[in-house]
Amino acid sequence: MPLLVCSAMTCVYNKNEYCSKGDIMVGGKDAETSGQTFCESFVARKGNAAVNSAEIPSETIHVDCKACHCQYNEAEKCAASKIDINGASASTSDQTECGTFHCQC
Repeated sequence: MPLLVCSAMTCVYNKNEYCSKGDIMVGGKDAETSGQTFCESFVARKGNAAVNSAEIPSETIHVDCKACHCQYNEAEKCAASKIDINGASASTSDQTECGTFHCQC
């Protein structure tokens, strides 16, 4: 499992740049740049809603990946040792991106 650092502070699962969801999905099937990827698991906080407390945030996480051209994609699982999800002020998943994406095209 990769170490996850997430700057999408507006996500309901984000707590101190860790994810409390347990697993995430990176989208961007035909992506050739990190800007064409996104965290499909992103859910924006509504109003003053608290961070999702159902799960405990973790430094490592299961990352499923649809970005077929990424060098870290191994059978739709992320094989990177560390993954960065960017999108500090995102309000939708398409405003996030996988900063670790590296095209093998």
